[in-house]
Amino acid sequence: MNSIHKKNLWVILFAIAMGMFESIVVIYLRELFYPTGFEFPLHPIPAFIGKLEVFREAATIIILVAGGTIAGNSRLQRFAYFVLAFAIWDLFYYIFLYIFLSWPQSLFTWDILFLIPVPWVGPVWAPCLLCLLMIPGSWYVIFQTAKDSNFKISGHHWGMMIGGAVICILAFMWDYLKFISTHKHPWNIFSKQELFREIGTYIPQTFNNTVFFTGFFCMCASILLSHYTSKKQIKQIKF
Repeated sequence: MNSIHKKNLWVILFAIAMGMFESIVVIYLRELFYPTGFEFPLHPIPAFIGKLEVFREAATIIILVAGGTIAGNSRLQRFAYFVLAFAIWDLFYYIFLYIFLSWPQSLFTWDILFLIPVPWVGPVWAPCLLCLLMIPGSWYVIFQTAKDSNFKISGHHWGMMIGGAVICILAFMWDYLKFISTHKHPWNIFSKQELFREIGTYIPQTFNNTVFFTGFFCMCASILLSHYTSKKQIKQIKF
């Protein structure tokens, strides 16, 4: 096994282990605050625990960034390893929750995905679909940078990728922001009130598919165009 495959294997194992770790922490939280089962409307969580959850999520991202930084040999490859680790971590988080709890019941089950800067809400299929895009996309960049140290992604393609990611994130925050705009102020780490108290009656009904798929297809287009441009440049060099 050459070095790149060995490195990839360790990053994958690292991300799977992180996914299991994350799922176990969430199981502990559900046993404490949702003993009868996790569902909307959400039960309020003490402000101190809510703040700890925000710090835990931030620490998780730092760990994944650190893993990608250690694995990669260039700035672009480090970023690609981070994306790969993030996608596998998130995907296996749900896989392990299903193994341990038989939850989610389906890919259409709603979940709280993240808390920074405000709660992200969406059906489970949405983050899983993003993961299934991020894995081959990051894999492609990892192998391209391993073959050619001068491999780059153009500014236009970066713009499409980042813009698409921001739009997808907006789709996850959309329903929460829409709800609190007519009710209360969003919770933050400086709040003294309980986490989820501001959405104590909130039951998600519809996911903004239009916004989500706009961002998703922007990201798809970025990857495909980058691949096409790279192949075109290789042909020009050969001829």
